[in-house]
Amino acid sequence: MNWANRLTVFRIILVPVFIISILYHRLSLAFGIFLLAALTDALDGYIARTFNQKTQLGTMMDPVADKMLLLSAYISFSLVKGLPAYIKMPVYVPIVVISRDVIILIGAAFIYLITGNLEVKPTALGKITTCFQIFTIIALLVQFMYSNWLWNITVVFTVISGLDYIRIGARQINGK
Repeated sequence: MNWANRLTVFRIILVPVFIISILYHRLSLAFGIFLLAALTDALDGYIARTFNQKTQLGTMMDPVADKMLLLSAYISFSLVKGLPAYIKMPVYVPIVVISRDVIILIGAAFIYLITGNLEVKPTALGKITTCFQIFTIIALLVQFMYSNWLWNITVVFTVISGLDYIRIGARQINGK
């Protein structure tokens, strides 16, 4: 296993530690873990590109590691009891975020089954949505007083980007 993939595995191992730190209301520790995960994400990509360590395993594991961290944060901040009200995320937020990702995965599987081909390209809207999702988690971890504004903006972008991916998927199925 090369260094880029080791860093990705390390990021996956950080996920349960991250969840536990939120469960025990150690948000400073969770913030540190989140930053460490972000650093290893950037570093594994740099190593893979610079030292020609791109692998099919890494290509699959990297986005899985990213989603594991983000989705576990959304679930934790909606289910963990005893958090301050301004960072206790309502359950609809992770439901929207998770639903979008599930719809995209199911859509990708259908496209591949129907066409035998799948073009996966992140859109600008998808990247903006990911940024808002990350900023929302950071705001919660630093206990930003107005996190509810940010998570509601994130929900809006998540829904819009999900609809955009559905539109793109429909075009791929119809050969347009």
